[in-house]
Amino acid sequence: MDLLERDSALADLDALLADTAGGGRIAVVSGEAGAGKSSLATAFAAAAGPRAWVLWGACDPLLTPRALGPLHDIAREVGGALRERIAAGERSAVFDALLDALDGPRQRRRPVVVMEDLHWADEATLDLVAFLGRRLAVLRVLLVITYRDDEIGPDHQLRTVLAGLPRTLVRRFPLAPLSVQAVDELARRAGRASSSVYAVTGGNPLLVTEVLAATDSAVPATVRDLVLSRLSALSPEGREAAGFVAVVPSQAEPALLASRGAGVEECLAGGVLSATADGVAYRHELLRRAVEQELSPVRRAALHADVLAQLAARAGVDPARLVHHAHHAGDAAAVLRWAPVAAVRAAGVGANKQAAAHYELALRHAAGAPAAERAELLEAYATVAYLAGQIVEALEARRQALTLREQAGDTVRIGENLRWVSRLSWWRGYTRQARQAGVRAVEVLESIAPGPQLAMAYSNLSQLHMLAGEATAIEWGERAIDLARHFGDLDTEVHALVNVGSTRMERDPGQGGAELERAHALAAAAGLDDHATRALANKACQAVEWCDFDIAEDVLERVLNFAEARDLDGYVRHLLGYRAAMQLARGDWAGAQADAETAMSGPERPGPSRSTAQVALGKLRARRGDPDAVDILFKAEGPAYEADEVQFVGPVSTGLAEYYWIAGDPARAAAEARRGYELAERFGHAWFAGQLAYWQWRAGEPIPVTELIALPYRLLIEGDWRGAAAEWERRGCAYARAEALSCGDEEATAEALRIVDGLGAVGTARRLRAELRDKGAKVPRGPRPATAAHPTGLTARQREVLTLLAEGLSNADIAARLTLSAKTVDHHVSAVLGKLGVPSRGQAAAAARRLGLLAPR
Repeated sequence: MDLLERDSALADLDALLADTAGGGRIAVVSGEAGAGKSSLATAFAAAAGPRAWVLWGACDPLLTPRALGPLHDIAREVGGALRERIAAGERSAVFDALLDALDGPRQRRRPVVVMEDLHWADEATLDLVAFLGRRLAVLRVLLVITYRDDEIGPDHQLRTVLAGLPRTLVRRFPLAPLSVQAVDELARRAGRASSSVYAVTGGNPLLVTEVLAATDSAVPATVRDLVLSRLSALSPEGREAAGFVAVVPSQAEPALLASRGAGVEECLAGGVLSATADGVAYRHELLRRAVEQELSPVRRAALHADVLAQLAARAGVDPARLVHHAHHAGDAAAVLRWAPVAAVRAAGVGANKQAAAHYELALRHAAGAPAAERAELLEAYATVAYLAGQIVEALEARRQALTLREQAGDTVRIGENLRWVSRLSWWRGYTRQARQAGVRAVEVLESIAPGPQLAMAYSNLSQLHMLAGEATAIEWGERAIDLARHFGDLDTEVHALVNVGSTRMERDPGQGGAELERAHALAAAAGLDDHATRALANKACQAVEWCDFDIAEDVLERVLNFAEARDLDGYVRHLLGYRAAMQLARGDWAGAQADAETAMSGPERPGPSRSTAQVALGKLRARRGDPDAVDILFKAEGPAYEADEVQFVGPVSTGLAEYYWIAGDPARAAAEARRGYELAERFGHAWFAGQLAYWQWRAGEPIPVTELIALPYRLLIEGDWRGAAAEWERRGCAYARAEALSCGDEEATAEALRIVDGLGAVGTARRLRAELRDKGAKVPRGPRPATAAHPTGLTARQREVLTLLAEGLSNADIAARLTLSAKTVDHHVSAVLGKLGVPSRGQAAAAARRLGLLAPR
């Protein structure tokens, strides 16, 4: 079929390929099934000809997708190190080998990587797309990805991956159905009446093609009718071959078709099947499914058993294919044999969701298996489910495994499972149950000769004490370190070192921070990515909580780069929540919103892990006067208070107190602050205690001033609003400085209003003006509506910085001109670049002139 109404898309793809001379680009092609995504990609590849080196990979509609399915296809084309490493299953080495293959000499043809049908992609493939997206700026590569936009729901991981791709590199190609005019033209060329063709196809290119190719002049109503009309013209051998190929997703290779050669040839001649590079297949997945669904259950199971027998007899077959056919053949023994193998392979390349799905399938067939075998499956399933973020499922599996181990009297495994139940209970937000299971794990493992399992149980208790702000974490951690070193268990040793360093950092940030840096280096060198990330994450998060933003910014950048390079998505989301809190404090509200929304995207997860991001976004919206702010804060409230840890309760309590103060309900604001203050005081957390003491005081309640309350809040409560404002300015916190100034004299209050107006804090400004009116004081006029709703989201200060930047001033010159610190100007410049969506100062100046943003001088 001619690609009518796709000329524009082809031209744009060609332009993107040409544009890769300056760096990588991404084409995202979407549409319903049959919209012509593959046809467009194929036509583009043919038109690119000798200018492009096209590498093609596709995802398969298997029961559980193959791990890195498209990359296996690409590796066959590339060969060399990539093919060797993907066979070995080492994820980081595989990704690096792909980069090496793509990063060739400039005179080489430009690589075009096509990944089709990402709606069926496994977790590792989606991680690969995100991995490439972060590195394409320095590669001369065009990445073309296709997916069915009607088959991914709002919680599909592909949506998160697409949202995280660099916006400046992405061009989207949503493929609309063909118009009535285009269908009429195609019908005219085929010598057919067009009136009914469009009516039954809706302009879907695949259906149009099939209808016009049908020999019967009548127009079939469905794909099923189209296929059946084709099959009815075949001999019994041809129908048998068509049915056999229908149960093999994607394509059937020649080795599977040896006994059906004549039937396959008839299907090819009749247009039922098409030849591919490596076998035969239906021209579209819709057609294959239509044939498969027409098979009787008995016939379908027999054909799957036939495919399974042939594949199992060959070496090197992906076990995910064997699992697919074993399941549909109803062969429980084969599922139990191959599903764990497929799970191990998937987990090895980071496809933990697919690994969990394989183990789950095996468990459904394991009812009659020995108890020890079921316990091992449950433990393996729980581990990958935990890594996939499926905390509820992992916890339940560990509890079931614990019951089986207790029935068998296996003390070591009982202790291990209790320790895991402890850890997973904490993630779920069940802090008390986590402590109980952790103590039991130690008691059980201390009843037998010491081993590595006891060392990790000690470290688990150390971590729980550390998270509760208890100094006993150091004692438990040192026990774990001594025992781990005795057994040469570096994994447990580093885990405990992170706990001890994090606890010491609460009391001595310099010493504790240095210990965490050493733990990070030790873990990174040993390839213990989880521990290496946790070490820096703990340092960064505490620096944010303690408003030490210079340290926080440096460590957050390093740990985010480390975690993103290893596709540790759970850590990345956690850290983005903290970076959002930092950006909110420093006045980069567009950045805070983007980070918070990214951290909160994807499927809902139980527990308080998203509370930091939720509070950052809730505070931002409350300050802007958005009515839905409290709904976001309420989502964070329940899990945070259930966990009963200050890292969760502190932000939620301050967020709700601030919301109610802005809403004009000081009594409720004070109540929310009191609710969290007791816990912050018990934990000895000076900064959360300071924030909550401030909100009680601001709401009109007396609060005793103690050394526990952090300095800027203590100064403010004691009446030194100037000192508090100066301290916040030193830390680069414009909004908190405005809060302090708003407690001062008339001039200071006016300055506070200028700051919050410039930030777009409509809700806060409204509340401050109401307070002034209540006092009978003069109320400065607010910004004009056009200024408050500036289309770029730039604050007044950022517009000043942009104007000076466009004049060619350096950051140091801008700092001197505006009487700001160089560090503060750095933050403003970064925020300006982000809001304008440009990578450089020069492009920012050009955009400012084009958009008319420059203030008159």
